[in-house]
Amino acid sequence: MTEENLRYSREDLAEFDKIIQEKLTAARKELSFIKETLTRNNESGTDTTAASLKVLEDGAETAEKESLNQLASRQMKFIQQLENAQLRIKNGTYGVCIGTGKLIPKERLRAVPHTQHSIEAKMARRD
Repeated sequence: MTEENLRYSREDLAEFDKIIQEKLTAARKELSFIKETLTRNNESGTDTTAASLKVLEDGAETAEKESLNQLASRQMKFIQQLENAQLRIKNGTYGVCIGTGKLIPKERLRAVPHTQHSIEAKMARRD
């Protein structure tokens, strides 16, 4: 096996880096929106609402905040995975499956650019 079969070319890596950068920009924008929504929810309040209705609103607000916090947490994890993928591009390990040591197909990397596993390795992990 030649070195070429073990790594993607600079052109391929540049393509993947562009995809990752686009996803990072979108993910950061979405995270910012989620954080703004959480901040607005914390600031809003109604003093003129009847007490019984207020209890229902508080419960709904709490559930919404919890849901938004979970979304924010998942988004931060996704951003971290994308940033780690960029580091792998820089250090030359991007696109190599950590389970099999083989190149991950380009189609998979285009769909899931932060992945570190080929479909083969991912399926083996589930068994």
